[in-house]
Amino acid sequence: MQARTHSRALLNGLLWSALVAIAQLAITAPARAQAMQYELDPEHTTVAFLVDHIGYAKVLGLFRSVRGNYRFDEATATLSELRIEVETASVFSNLRKRDDHLKGPDFFNSGEFPKMVFTASSAKRTGERTFDIEGQLELLGKSQPMTLKATWNKSAESPVGGFGRKPYLMGVSARGSLKRSAYGMNYAVANGWVGDEIPLIIEFEAIRQ
Repeated sequence: MQARTHSRALLNGLLWSALVAIAQLAITAPARAQAMQYELDPEHTTVAFLVDHIGYAKVLGLFRSVRGNYRFDEATATLSELRIEVETASVFSNLRKRDDHLKGPDFFNSGEFPKMVFTASSAKRTGERTFDIEGQLELLGKSQPMTLKATWNKSAESPVGGFGRKPYLMGVSARGSLKRSAYGMNYAVANGWVGDEIPLIIEFEAIRQ
């Protein structure tokens, strides 16, 4: 009888020790990382493109109005819910006549299709800070697959800002390309006056919410 009581007490002691150890691990373990919401900073966001002009040189253009957001887990480098919206009427190539042409039906047809939108649900990590973002680009009412090759440059609290808490920023450089004829933008493709393959240049800082 005494041996049974001793065994029971020993078992209870072991169970209690295990529970205490588990509780201590729960207290000391780091909080589980979570995906945070990021918003593109319009003052530090550039979406630009290059267009070949009859083989002589490339014209550089950009969009003055871009917004976007995504979710990112910094601990696991996991991207989700990426959406970048470009106002096509904000196109700028440093020549008003050309910009008016770009906004018209030969190119972006901004009156009927005011937005160009890139979306992606995830990204494939290709290096310590590099990713392939496979998504969809919607342009002129058509959606085609497009891959952005992105580099995560830096994440840190901003060294500049006003009083109080400074924003936490993430900086990204991305490159991609699109074939405009795939979206029905066929102006001057056949005669080679205006390039069909359009390299994209994307640089942005995003603010963690």
